[in-house]
Amino acid sequence: MSVAAWHRLGVADLGRAFARGEASSVDVTQHLLARIERHAALGAFLARDAELALAAAREADARRARGDATPLTGVPIAHKDIFVTRDWPSTAGSKMLDGYRSPFDATVVARLAAAGAVTLGKLNCDEFAMGSANENSAFGVVRNPWDAARVPGGSSGGSAAAVAARLLPAATGTDTGGSIRQPASFCGVTGIKPTYGTCSRYGMIAFASSLDQAGPMARSAEDCALLLSAMSGFDERDSTSAQRPPQDFHALMRAPRDGATPSRPLAGLRVGLPREFFPPGLAADVAAAVRAALAEFERLGATLVDVSLPRTELSIPVYYIIAPAEASSNLSRFDGVRYGHRAAAYDDLLDMYKRTRAEGFGAEVKRRIMIGTYVLSHGYYDAYYLQAQKLRRMIADDFRQCFEQCDVIAGPVAPTVAWPLGAQGDDPVKAYLADIFTLPASLAGLPGMSVPAGFGEGGMPVGLQLIGNYFAEGTLLHAAYAFQQATDFHLREPREASS
Repeated sequence: MSVAAWHRLGVADLGRAFARGEASSVDVTQHLLARIERHAALGAFLARDAELALAAAREADARRARGDATPLTGVPIAHKDIFVTRDWPSTAGSKMLDGYRSPFDATVVARLAAAGAVTLGKLNCDEFAMGSANENSAFGVVRNPWDAARVPGGSSGGSAAAVAARLLPAATGTDTGGSIRQPASFCGVTGIKPTYGTCSRYGMIAFASSLDQAGPMARSAEDCALLLSAMSGFDERDSTSAQRPPQDFHALMRAPRDGATPSRPLAGLRVGLPREFFPPGLAADVAAAVRAALAEFERLGATLVDVSLPRTELSIPVYYIIAPAEASSNLSRFDGVRYGHRAAAYDDLLDMYKRTRAEGFGAEVKRRIMIGTYVLSHGYYDAYYLQAQKLRRMIADDFRQCFEQCDVIAGPVAPTVAWPLGAQGDDPVKAYLADIFTLPASLAGLPGMSVPAGFGEGGMPVGLQLIGNYFAEGTLLHAAYAFQQATDFHLREPREASS
């Protein structure tokens, strides 16, 4: 492959090219840095440093020359700016942390660096990961590479847009209520949110602690499996980290199923279709793409099973009580005293708190803090927060019953394709409703992923959502890998990728 096409190689392909001596990490890094500069108008990057990136690439090439390489050694990536980093600013997309430098790396960042991945920079996101469109960043919107007049999805919109535009082969993201899966769907890339506790939250700037989970976004299921293998694992510094042995998700992805054949790799796989995921309000173009993808699953040997998740609609009010409640607690640390923004002029300590928060937080963050404080207040805790937690358990029970009938649950990621920039600015509730299909799995702590599955209105990508049982990431990745071996949706590129 020519130098001009290096940006078209995914994680696995780059690793193989490096191993064969067909490219060096320094050369590929320089090529991608030039592309990032040319496509700055997408708004995907918040921080870049060519000198830092090239130093890491040189070290990766030296490591490979010593025979000490992993599949990720020399592969350029970037991190959602919700992970703290020692060498790069960490802002969480907020003025509150503008210019902040962390004294340490998040565990996810450190583990990927240890595997030899080369960091190109930090990626734009909705402020404190609160949003579904990446329009809430204090540092500007991110644009969808398939149509610059549309949103890329959020809150990991910078990650999804950068991968889709072929600015880099993969990126990290975080998913609280769908913030990996929804932007992956809107931008036509693959993204996976693992089971809660699979990836350490240490060094991830908290939004909602019982929901936040890190995951990779890349071109393909194979690329995601390689990243997830390096990112995951128990971390004693995170009290919510699952005490499980390291997983080779790439091997699990490629392991054949019992009774499967090359022509029917998904033989025996039961795919549950919740009737609540196919309501009358589902856009016709999205429904058509998802149904066609499910027909391909059948051709690959899977069996489609009708199931029910009766409390799907309740996931929206449950999430928008629990997540803001946790946010109001987590964001109380940003008070102008210890670190972050502090108002320049104030009368006393209380006035400093007020002015600092008024200046530092954006409108959506303020809205969620106020909601969270309200539902936790005396007289309302039992009526709202406690009831939401009870319903959360019931939503998890619905999934448990479904998995007695199927191995994987499938459906759309979002009710529509990506909408125009600014279309929902005056109605935040409309954006909240767009999360209806991703919220249930987040509330239950289950793994879920988005797989490119076709195109809808305006030629915009449509993602197929796959949800697995607890710690069944291998099953999800295997199903997605088999689908991608039979289709080419994940290989298609927006016009931005060719320039």
